Amino acid sequence: MNKKHAFDHCKTEIAAEMLFKEEVPKIVEKLAGSCSNGACFDHVGPEPIPSKEAVMDIVDRVRRLLYPGYFLKGRLEKFNLDYYFGQEATELFEIMSEQMALALRHDCIRHDLPCVHCEEAGQRATINFMRDLPSLRLMLATDVRAAYQGDPAAKSFDEIIFSYPGLFAVTVHRIAHHLWEQQIPLIPRIITEYAHSVTGIDIHPGAHIGESFFIDHGTGVVIGETSEIGDRVRLYQGVTLGALSLPRDAGEQLRDKKRHPTIEDDVIIYSGATILGGNTVIGARSIIGGNVWLTESVPPDTRVILKKPELIHIRQTANGERAVV
Repeated sequence: MNKKHAFDHCKTEIAAEMLFKEEVPKIVEKLAGSCSNGACFDHVGPEPIPSKEAVMDIVDRVRRLLYPGYFLKGRLEKFNLDYYFGQEATELFEIMSEQMALALRHDCIRHDLPCVHCEEAGQRATINFMRDLPSLRLMLATDVRAAYQGDPAAKSFDEIIFSYPGLFAVTVHRIAHHLWEQQIPLIPRIITEYAHSVTGIDIHPGAHIGESFFIDHGTGVVIGETSEIGDRVRLYQGVTLGALSLPRDAGEQLRDKKRHPTIEDDVIIYSGATILGGNTVIGARSIIGGNVWLTESVPPDTRVILKKPELIHIRQTANGERAVV
């Protein structure tokens, strides 16, 4: 292609682009006017909204306080431990209290609630959370030990803290649950859905979980809002602690009711098990086998397993016939 033809080709492309761009204002006008009857959702107006990115940053900062020295680029020495905690805690307070205030103010304005002095309330919620960081560290230490004791493949506590998705999900849940208990809107769900997206483990921030909790492998685990889990409980991948199916119009009636099961102390639930219903209680020290489906309570010290299925082995013979073995 000579220079003249190349120049003509470029002019044609530019003209075509301008022709397409002329459509953009019309599309913008239609977008702005679409759903004007309130059928769609937007967040346009004076209400502030928390930043998802800032909330994820808060999770990382809290983990650095809960597991000091693990999630840093450099080393942490004992002689500067006080400085490290002071610096991290101060920055956390400033960032976290701002996001708390945004969440509280969002609900106040969005739902026309009485003023709760959002900035002060956000600061109070943050300092309440930070006061409990030492006890949260101790609680998570029981989770780390439970993972080490429950998984023969674990070579060290460091391996568990650095790499186990179950511990990450439980850590994030314990952070979110504290904020849930303080009735902070939006942020607890943002936090737990962050862990869900990373690990495939879905734990609602409202669930109550005791100490020494271990999720092995973890992918596909679902723990509903009103679940209650005792101490030293172990779950495997694919376990669901869920609600029974509901009529279409029952959502509002059951929103604040207990809909998910109670799991008492020292229970083991193997992969693929599904346990449903707010009145379902799995008694202490019971073992629930893989792929079991339960909608009724189980007394303590009970083992629930499926009857062994019949396996059929089909072998291909030399003459092409198949033999059942």
